[in-house]
Amino acid sequence: MKTYFLLLVFIAGSLAQEDLSQKGFLFPEETSTAHVILKPETSKPLKKFTVCLRSYTELTREHTLFSLATAGKDNMVLIFPQPPNHYSICINNKEFHIKVDTEILDWKHTCMSWDSDSGLVQLWVNRKLYVRKVSNKGFIIPSPASIILGQDQDSYGGGFQASQCFVGEINQFDMWDYALSLEEINQVLVNEKNGNVLNWTSLSYEIKGGVLVVPLYQCKL
Repeated sequence: MKTYFLLLVFIAGSLAQEDLSQKGFLFPEETSTAHVILKPETSKPLKKFTVCLRSYTELTREHTLFSLATAGKDNMVLIFPQPPNHYSICINNKEFHIKVDTEILDWKHTCMSWDSDSGLVQLWVNRKLYVRKVSNKGFIIPSPASIILGQDQDSYGGGFQASQCFVGEINQFDMWDYALSLEEINQVLVNEKNGNVLNWTSLSYEIKGGVLVVPLYQCKL
C-alpha cells in the first residue's frame, strides 16, 4: 500500500493537466536541464500548424522558445530568437532568419505558422507580421513528436545546451494544426482563441529541472 501511494505522488508531481490562463512558466536560471515537455491529447502528422506564446527575458544571447523534434530530425520546428533583432526559424532542419524590430527587455507575443500546401512561413512579433518565407512545400511533419519549451533539442527529447536555453517567463502558449488567419491571430492576441493541438487553458505538461509555475501579475502589450 505504501509503495502504491508513493507511485501516485510521483505521477502527480511529474505530469499535470491544468488551466494555466492565470499562470506562467518561470525559467529562473541558465541550465541544461530546465524545460517543459508539452503533451498533445492526440498525436498525428502535421501538414500545417501555428504556434503562439508570450515571453519575457533579459537575455541578450540567442535562446530557444519552442522546439519540436521527431525521430532523426532534432530541428523539425524551432523558434530561436537571436537578439537584438533576428529570429532563427527551422522547418525540417532547414534554417532561415527573419529580421525584427522589437526591444530586448519587453514582453513579446510571438506567433509562427507554416502551411505545407504553399510552404508559406509567417512570423508575427507584437502584432506585426514580418517578411514571409517559403520552406518545405509539400512536406508532412511525422509523428510522434517531442515538443519542448525552453531548450533546443539536439536529439529527440534531449541533447540540451545551457548556452541555448531560455531564461525568463513564458505563458499563453497554444498550438493549432492549421495556419491561423489574420483575424484569428488578432483573437489570440486578446485571449479569445485557444489551440486545438495544445491549449493553455487545458494543458498537459511535464516540468523538468528548476522550472516554476507562477501567477500572472503583468502581461500587457
